[in-house]
Amino acid sequence: MTRNAHVALVTCFNEDETINYEATCAQARRQVAAGNDLMVCGTNGDFSALTHEEKIKLTEVVSEEVGGRVKIIVNIGCPGTFETLQLARAVDGLGLHGIAVIAPYFISCTQDGLIRHFSTIADAVKTPVYLYDIPARTQNHIEPATAKVLAKHGNIAGIKDSGGSTETVQEYLEVSREVGNFDVYCAPDHLVLWGLEQGCAGVVSGLGNVAPETLAQIIRGFNEGDMDAARAAQENFAGLRKDLYALGFPPAMVKRALCMNDSSVGLSRQPALLPNDEQDAKIVEILKARNLYTRDA
Repeated sequence: MTRNAHVALVTCFNEDETINYEATCAQARRQVAAGNDLMVCGTNGDFSALTHEEKIKLTEVVSEEVGGRVKIIVNIGCPGTFETLQLARAVDGLGLHGIAVIAPYFISCTQDGLIRHFSTIADAVKTPVYLYDIPARTQNHIEPATAKVLAKHGNIAGIKDSGGSTETVQEYLEVSREVGNFDVYCAPDHLVLWGLEQGCAGVVSGLGNVAPETLAQIIRGFNEGDMDAARAAQENFAGLRKDLYALGFPPAMVKRALCMNDSSVGLSRQPALLPNDEQDAKIVEILKARNLYTRDA
């Protein structure tokens, strides 16, 4: 099975915090050129700061720009089932590879409640649904036993794990082996190659926004059996992650690193972390050390 990487595409904003669709499409084209697939409205895409209408339009715009050339997954998860269902129906039929549904946030859910939530969405659309587990942000964890129940649904195609626990990934992979037709996507950027070696169908990466070619090198090396190249790229990728994420909230650091090269990326919507000169200088140093700073080119 050929493995792939989806980059959790950033959403670019103008100075007045409206979406800069042109700049976002430019970032999408940049990922396509590197050979990466896309996730729209993910954590690195500031999904929680977007309106219902903006999520729909952003999905439409990116799909029109690069659809057919790469696989696109869009996250439509909201705190409640009702709004999630509305959004799922709105993007169904856009030719997406999949619809990701982040676990409900703010609302504390039982595992039975999660089964009802995800099943309701999967029942309502034709596009394959992917579960999205990120308990540090949602405070709701999709337990492996719950994933096993949901994996038997005919329109639930897999799960994106952003929990960072290798044990949980292994348990999800066991579900995949037992049930079949249930893909596991590993998200933490330091586990890209490890996830592929364990049997993950692919990865979803936020850091790939900053270093799309390096991410693609890991995937290509693995797919071609050139493990030396894959390991070298993973080491480079993990080093970038360690240095950049040490400066602050990872999605904010990814966004700012992109902005250091291209100001049209813009800031995140408030009350996101605002940049400062000292931090910016450190980010530029990190990018230059890995030949990722292009503003002076």
